[in-house]
Amino acid sequence: MTEYLDKRRRFRYSTWCVLFADTDTVPWRERNKNSSLSYFFARADTMIRYQCFGRQCRRRSPMKKDVVIIGAGPAGIFTALEMRKRGSRKSIVLVEKGQAVEDRRCPKSKTGQCVSCKPYCHITTGFSGAGAFSDGKLSLSCEVGGDLPTLIGPERAQDTIRYADGIYLEFGADSRIEGLGNTEEVKAIRKRAIQAGLKLVDCPIRHLGTEKAQDLYYAIEQYLLQNGVEMLFGYECTDLILDGEACLGVRVRRGREEQEILAERTVIATGRRGADWLESLCAEYNIAHQPGTVDIGVRVEVRSEVMETVNRVLYESKLVGHPRPFKNKVRTFCQNPGGFVSQENYDNDLAVVNGHSYKELKSDNTNLAILCSHNFSFPFNQPIAYAQRVGELTNMLGAGHIMVQRFGDILDGKRTWPKELNFANVRPTLPDAVAGDITAAMPYRAMTNIINFIQAMDQVVPGFASTETLLYSPELKFYSNRVKMDEDFNTNVKGLHCLGDSSGWTRGLMMASVMGVLMGRELAEKEGQ
Repeated sequence: MTEYLDKRRRFRYSTWCVLFADTDTVPWRERNKNSSLSYFFARADTMIRYQCFGRQCRRRSPMKKDVVIIGAGPAGIFTALEMRKRGSRKSIVLVEKGQAVEDRRCPKSKTGQCVSCKPYCHITTGFSGAGAFSDGKLSLSCEVGGDLPTLIGPERAQDTIRYADGIYLEFGADSRIEGLGNTEEVKAIRKRAIQAGLKLVDCPIRHLGTEKAQDLYYAIEQYLLQNGVEMLFGYECTDLILDGEACLGVRVRRGREEQEILAERTVIATGRRGADWLESLCAEYNIAHQPGTVDIGVRVEVRSEVMETVNRVLYESKLVGHPRPFKNKVRTFCQNPGGFVSQENYDNDLAVVNGHSYKELKSDNTNLAILCSHNFSFPFNQPIAYAQRVGELTNMLGAGHIMVQRFGDILDGKRTWPKELNFANVRPTLPDAVAGDITAAMPYRAMTNIINFIQAMDQVVPGFASTETLLYSPELKFYSNRVKMDEDFNTNVKGLHCLGDSSGWTRGLMMASVMGVLMGRELAEKEGQ
């Protein structure tokens, strides 16, 4: 760090620079003859401005902090939260591309349809991340939520789940836990699952609810602010600052304003939305990683009467199978009794489907995801890009919207027409979804796995594979690019740590929170060393 600053000081006092707004190849002296371009000499590394046709850009002097956290999802939030709960006095800055939780609003509640907000989707981006604005469910078993237990050990993972759950309760989470008790009925469901070749995973659920989760995270946000955690909203991290094999901080930008943040520790916790960006950093800076898993699937919607027993007994049925002939892992995910199907927008206008579940507001339907896991190694090793292409093709067929098709029409080899949805028992809760043919975009292997899994689910939940069951596409989970780390989350780059879903180790709110807790403890315990 000292060597880096010395270099900057020498550059500051020895170098003058001329800044331009234009980027074409015409020499600046010629170009300036007939243009309104203004330029000036400025010492490097001070406040720098250039102006072209009334536009301004500025670069601030470097900010110095002990810890910089990129991403204000559960992993980043709980890192800062645990540090403060442990009494750490280290200076912390939390950088978030989106807005504060109180400023996050999806206009669809007023417009009735997705308006593709720019520069980012308010559902996926901002303080508390994407999960809290979807269904807000906390899985209380280490058997669910990714592969973090293989890195830190299952006992440590489960103990930290209990601790993190206590923090959620402290900030206002509902004390009710779904999926406990009803032993005989659970046994009956498990028996049917075994007969269908599926595994029922026991997982108690604490349901925050989409609207309640926002209040809870607002309370956490205010706690962090009151305890000296600085937050930069609307700033996007553009690059790391490296010196050899050590990370010295990050570069961030908001509009035309650029900022360097120098820190002893850099924590990357950008969530699923930032998985592709983190993968590019790993490739550029040789951060040790390996291609991970990407999930491609559909969001299934049925009448709640079909799911009535499972909803009451388990609230969320986590079923896993390996259907023939390909035997890929296929699983259910994010079940929303009385919920609503929703649309989220990622970079490059990629529209993907998700589900919301509110505490108070209920629909007549239940929705859940069915996801097929894909792994790639050689010669192709870009699973995120593969899933993006599937999503882009589906969006193209749906004119930029989510597509929906009846299960019976898939089996009959025909598309679904809007009029067929208007008089069905299952009415779509995503009104701007476009009726069509999702099989025209879904890879054969994934589609075959999903069809066979749905038919197996019908043995567990009779009526699940009915003609009128709705399948929305694309449902994509970008968990890929598993960063290689030790049990204290140290990468091969000194001072750099990667957490949450973007690291490839977690899937969901609770496990990302667990990773943040453990990172916060590690940073607090190293204080003064």
